[in-house]
Amino acid sequence: MKKLSLVFALLFACFTFSQEKTFKITGTLIAEDSNLPIESATVYLERIKDSSIVSYTISDKNGFFKIEGRTFDERLNFFASYVGYGVYKKEIDVTKDVIDLKTISMQLDNQLNEVLIKSTAPITIKKDTLEFNVKSFKTKKDATVEDLLKQLPGVEVDEEGKITVNGKEVNKILVNGKPFFGDDPTITTKNLTKDIIEKIQVVDTKTKSEAFSGEAGDKENKTINLTIKEENNKGVFGRVAAGAGTDDRYEYAGMVNLFDNDRRISVLAGGNNINSPGFSFGELSKMFGNASSVYINSNGSFRFDGRSFGGGQGITTSRNAGLNYADVIGETVDISADYFNSSSNSENETITERETILADSRFFTNSRSRSDNDTDSHSANLEFEIETDSTFQINIEPSFGYSKTRTFYNSNEETLDEDMVLTNQSSVNSDVESYAREFSADISATKRFGSKGAFVRAELETNVSKQESDDFLNSVAEIFGTEPETIVRDQFTDGVNDSYGFSTQLTYRLPIIAKKFFLNFEYEFSRDKEKNRESTFDFNDVSQEFGEFNTALSTDFEYTDSRSIPTVGVTYSGEKFYTRLNIGYNIRTLENNDLLRPQFNVERQFKNLEASYRVNYRFSPKASIYGSYWLSNNPPALRQLQAFTDVSNPLSIIIGNPNLEPSNRHSFYAGYNGFDWQKRTGFYANVNASFTNNQVVSKTVIDPETLVRTTTYENVDGNSSFGVSATYSKEIKLDTLKSVKLNFRTRYNRSKNINFNNDVQYASTVNTITPRLGIDFIWDKVMELKPYYEINISNNAYDIEAFDDRNFTRHNAGLRTATFLPKKFEWENDIRFNYNPNVAQGFQKSAWFWNSTLTYSILKDKGLISLKVYDLLNQNTNARRIATQDYIQDSQSTVLRQYFMLGFSYKFNSLGSKGETRDDDFFFF
Repeated sequence: MKKLSLVFALLFACFTFSQEKTFKITGTLIAEDSNLPIESATVYLERIKDSSIVSYTISDKNGFFKIEGRTFDERLNFFASYVGYGVYKKEIDVTKDVIDLKTISMQLDNQLNEVLIKSTAPITIKKDTLEFNVKSFKTKKDATVEDLLKQLPGVEVDEEGKITVNGKEVNKILVNGKPFFGDDPTITTKNLTKDIIEKIQVVDTKTKSEAFSGEAGDKENKTINLTIKEENNKGVFGRVAAGAGTDDRYEYAGMVNLFDNDRRISVLAGGNNINSPGFSFGELSKMFGNASSVYINSNGSFRFDGRSFGGGQGITTSRNAGLNYADVIGETVDISADYFNSSSNSENETITERETILADSRFFTNSRSRSDNDTDSHSANLEFEIETDSTFQINIEPSFGYSKTRTFYNSNEETLDEDMVLTNQSSVNSDVESYAREFSADISATKRFGSKGAFVRAELETNVSKQESDDFLNSVAEIFGTEPETIVRDQFTDGVNDSYGFSTQLTYRLPIIAKKFFLNFEYEFSRDKEKNRESTFDFNDVSQEFGEFNTALSTDFEYTDSRSIPTVGVTYSGEKFYTRLNIGYNIRTLENNDLLRPQFNVERQFKNLEASYRVNYRFSPKASIYGSYWLSNNPPALRQLQAFTDVSNPLSIIIGNPNLEPSNRHSFYAGYNGFDWQKRTGFYANVNASFTNNQVVSKTVIDPETLVRTTTYENVDGNSSFGVSATYSKEIKLDTLKSVKLNFRTRYNRSKNINFNNDVQYASTVNTITPRLGIDFIWDKVMELKPYYEINISNNAYDIEAFDDRNFTRHNAGLRTATFLPKKFEWENDIRFNYNPNVAQGFQKSAWFWNSTLTYSILKDKGLISLKVYDLLNQNTNARRIATQDYIQDSQSTVLRQYFMLGFSYKFNSLGSKGETRDDDFFFF
């Protein structure tokens, strides 16, 4: 019966296609008041029967439009829409192949007549906002916001959920203008469903104070605001899911959302032992979480908005719960808050083989390690936005955090010379328990003056962190050769690391030309102080206690970083052109007080010029170019400045250098992005470069007999990097049901690094190119095919004869499929192939990785039964090769292997009109 249904569906699709007629409609839009062409107006066609979108486009700079498509209707409704003008409507006959509407005069809103109606345009382009009308884009019934975003023109969503709009990354998603579980986009897009969303707005990312003061914000990143339908502003909706599988695999997740006009409360919880963040509900892309990255990188750790869901590599069991709250208090205060608790256990075993290349020899290191990590963390974030009047705003954002971690670790390592003679070996067993408490607060107050754009803003940022650790260590290090030595340690280390920091900033903007040209004056003072104490005690065999203080392995110091930075700048913000130049003078003092070794106390002062420049030119709402420059200074790390000898690892000794200088870096970035709405093509390109002097690098000297490593740090000049990338996409509509989308992306990077090899300075140059081609075939409501191929080619070249140039190649290919027939069934597959021919013998060079899931909708599409298979071919591996300037390392660690899982999810929804609830679909759990 199922096969027969599929045959009938295919026959019906073919019959429908045979009845369709092609059409092409052209015309020009002009403004009635000025007789000038209207650029970026939305032109679209709707079916008369059900108002569904047939096709749409955007007018060009001459006001010209061409809209093409196929339909079996003889007549369609034609619309033209532009902000500030009424919507033009006309019923047209599409039985002709070519229709010329000639010139259409658009009337102002205050001159409307019966021809002009309320806009339902699928896309609206305003000055700084791109807006999508959700109902114009068709998706499956159970679609999430992520599914919807994938249908929008110019929007790309990759396998990990990262979103880009016209080539720029989305780093924040809001719901009705407010955060939803912090700023993490993934929780929002993977858990909210399309059916409650009315519009999607895309704008440049701004802080609340930048939006209030009218500043330009971050032009390199985008914010998406999801507007909830007005009738969905009161009620309860959510989802629950659970699954059980072979090898004792399991997962469960649930989310409940309560909307009560301006008040919004959301609760979520989840748990699993399949390396997933824990908020999945049955669909392939969500239930497998970061499976692809586990395959390539073997990383069982996930992070959302700074929160950790997992404890590193290996197999992770996680449990998570969260609460989000947003409300309006009175008429002046907006509040939002979220709380998260996450706990996890990670188990991992790693095998590593490293070949270290010296100027006149080489040696080999083999190691095997095992770790067991337990983590429990809590975090809470609050945001208060207070507007006492239309000219004064206060923002207060405190955050709290607490975590407890315990790690058991053991390892065995051996080092052999180039004749494969054992020179040293070690074994380590440790048990570390640590606690961390953190608090931070960002406070800003902004006062606007007049109507020309003047404002003054005061900001205060402060943070406090307290960390404690108990570390029990047993280790044995054996050094062979003419003077053999065995170093045995049985120790306890009590560690305390406290840090305090604050930063104050005062900003004044003086308008020279109202709302366009400004002078900017800023002053920042900041001070960070860190107290670090590690008290190590040796075990006493007589007293059977850790009672003997070991000075050589203990530290007790205070580190202070103070900065005073006055800055002056200019800003021009026009209709199409934006530019900003800032020049600052950084007076920096670094101070290190060693309470155990006063002779190593250090106080250094540095004075450096800092500068930044940004420029952006918008040719039209469809295309723009941008560029930026930074001159920045970074101080050496605290550990690099400490002059004492660290012998905590007897085979790897570290000595700091108190004479290090701050690094000085020049960075450049430029790009172009554009999307042609007429041709459905997008092209995005960018180039970046950096040049660094006084870069702090490691300088290691290796004893030729024992291979014991002694490392210090030096400043070097000449480090640089250069990169260029380009992306091209093209959507081709085959008919009303079928389309093909081409995606081509390529990246090229070149980096030059100055390093030392056994006291010999040398330069290494790494060239990498990574082209990727993907083709998406979409047959609406029938099937999807998305194959891709990517190759990574790199060359490492050295300017000393001791190192041979090396070439590496890695291949990645994949196929994602989805089948939506027969009705209520959905079958998805994610097939990946990885081939790394350069890994060492004994490590797996290639593997196929196939995930598959089959779902069936029940209970009027509210329920979903799923059967999924992870790693169907049982070939998951994470063998990888790392090549640096002076070593090549192959490693392989624990990965999640094949399992089968049966799951069920249920969604509920009682959302009703504003002020009312709908009782026919209420669900408690």
